[in-house]
Amino acid sequence: MQVWPGQAYPLGATYDGAGTNFAVYSEAAHRIELCLLHDDGSETAVELRETDAFVRHAYLPGVMPGQRYGFRVHGPYAPERGQRCNSAKLLLDPYARAMSGRIDWGEAVYGYHFGRPDSRNDLDSAPHTMTSVVVNPYFDWGDDRPPRTDYHRTILYEAHVKGLTMMHPALPEELRGTYAGLAHPEVISHLTELGITALELMPVHQFVNDHRLVDSGLNNYWGYNTIGFFAPHNRYASWGDRGQQVLEFKSAVRALHQAGIEVILDVVYNHTAEGNHLGPTLSFRGIDNASYYRLSEDRRYHTDTTGTGNSMLMRSPHVLQLIMDSLRYWVTEMHVDGFRFDLAATLARQFHEVDRLSSFFDLVQQDPVVSQVKLIAEPWDVGEGGYQVGKFPPLWTEWNGKYRDTVRDLWRGEPRTLAEFASRLTGSSDLYQDDGRRPLASVNFVTCHDGFTLHDLVAYNEKHNEANGEGNRDGESHNRSWNCGAEGETEDGEVRELRNRQMRNFIATLMLSQGVPMLSHGDEFARTQSGNNNAYCQDNELSWVHWPESTADQEGTLLAFTRAMVWLRRDHQVFRRRRFFHGRPVEGTHDELSDIAWFTPEGGEMTSRDWQAAHAKALTVFLNGHAISEPGPRGERISDDSFLLMFNASAEDLDFAVPVNHGRTWQVVVDTARPEGVPPGQGPKVAAGERVRMISRSLTVLRRPA
Repeated sequence: MQVWPGQAYPLGATYDGAGTNFAVYSEAAHRIELCLLHDDGSETAVELRETDAFVRHAYLPGVMPGQRYGFRVHGPYAPERGQRCNSAKLLLDPYARAMSGRIDWGEAVYGYHFGRPDSRNDLDSAPHTMTSVVVNPYFDWGDDRPPRTDYHRTILYEAHVKGLTMMHPALPEELRGTYAGLAHPEVISHLTELGITALELMPVHQFVNDHRLVDSGLNNYWGYNTIGFFAPHNRYASWGDRGQQVLEFKSAVRALHQAGIEVILDVVYNHTAEGNHLGPTLSFRGIDNASYYRLSEDRRYHTDTTGTGNSMLMRSPHVLQLIMDSLRYWVTEMHVDGFRFDLAATLARQFHEVDRLSSFFDLVQQDPVVSQVKLIAEPWDVGEGGYQVGKFPPLWTEWNGKYRDTVRDLWRGEPRTLAEFASRLTGSSDLYQDDGRRPLASVNFVTCHDGFTLHDLVAYNEKHNEANGEGNRDGESHNRSWNCGAEGETEDGEVRELRNRQMRNFIATLMLSQGVPMLSHGDEFARTQSGNNNAYCQDNELSWVHWPESTADQEGTLLAFTRAMVWLRRDHQVFRRRRFFHGRPVEGTHDELSDIAWFTPEGGEMTSRDWQAAHAKALTVFLNGHAISEPGPRGERISDDSFLLMFNASAEDLDFAVPVNHGRTWQVVVDTARPEGVPPGQGPKVAAGERVRMISRSLTVLRRPA
């Protein structure tokens, strides 16, 4: 076999049409072997003799796409110094563009013998581990263009590739649970009819099914257990894992873009699947443990701010390079439109504290590629001081956990909620205004993959996670949920009616709030997980979306209501402002009314006493469509209809007075008390000063044409 010197950059395996360049970084290694793996189980080892700045490399003519490979790293095995090299372990390439196979759990993939963590295990892991794959980078993107949907026009839809598609009745069996299923016209049609502009995919980076879960007969369903930051997960490919997963993922992105839907990836750069010092040796640990992971003072152990066993060493330039190279790769080569960063507070931990000015944020800010896509932070981790909602840099948007909590509290009837609810409804200026951000920094959500589904939020007071095999100890115990009078499924008609109304209340509130709304997949169908609020290991019908046999005739259902609310938001700029409200008339709009006003149900303007009253659970909000301060894309003045939002989160029916001096005639366009919805243009007319009867726990929207 010919071996040429090759290049130190780019890292990983790079096919150029005639052969492949291999490059891997390790400061710990004395020697590194590239192992080309053959289908008969044999391997050909090639030593990477050329070294530049701790990067060992070689070019192999004739090595083609589909070739499986791995590395064997010869170096010190000295856990007390944080070094765990062992050439008996076949290691995955940190920059592999694809990975093949799965882990066959057993002692061979560990660096020690079970029961003796201080021992050294020299069993060969090659027959039991995954392998890296050389991929063909060439793909016909045609006229693919990123939709580049502005944040104020964005409707996010969090979804799981397998969970969304596994039970769709119109999908062929072989496409269910795959990237190809995601791109199927039936799935795309549902998303476009719902008004979705961006699909936020739960992890599709190559992840590992945990040893503990496999032994328990379970699977890592969510996928927050990454081992390959450049490789699409191979189990979501419908027709092979020797690079086919790359082509299939690209095809899915191209199809979604053609429908105007952006693709945002939920990415897990805060830790890897190798776990703590008792975890397997799959890649980073065996290549250069101390360079990739944050280690404790006793360097045998890891510092863990993620709850998963390890944390990436964010002050290492090579870790930062890995992350930035990965992000750029997914944008430039895979054409994705943004990222949601899992446990993003960990990425800001250069030393111990969460540092808003950390190197990672500096690199993102100045990067000409990554800085131009959507960047969404999950602004917390499990470390000390890890709850950082509202504290990320101006370029970032954030999952607003305070929005979720406050909206849940309002509709379950918690006292002293109105004042904070007003802030959350209007874009959370208390969190984002001081650092120059806008309402669009707030990604608003009521439910997501982590926690109760929308149905379960109104059907369960307590979590029911027994199926996870952890004695119901896992998962959040304080869910701010309310079962409406009965725990779990019930035949009680009144309870069921209230639950359906509460779900409509949550959907309507989400779509009427300033910021960026995010729906969780299947909530439009009232998907249930039977009270399981931590279904990370439930790769089965408990977690998969149960699609109705036909979505063509869904009038009177939650799906129809959700569609109507999404399109109401999309049609009206007043619900998706790009600047915060001023609380006064806006200059240059020729309107003497304030851009927003707050009223009691009796029609009087809210006072400080009204805001702080413990029993207060109802209010009216006036949104002035003539007082939108931001200009249109060509500098034109934006004018919209005006709206009254009437919230009755109390347990009693109330009469709401329509405020005087804010419009003569209004028309009801939304009423969550009506299961059939309000047909467009057919809602009752209401005059100023009249009263609107609102039943308990309901929401009504009135419109005044511009």
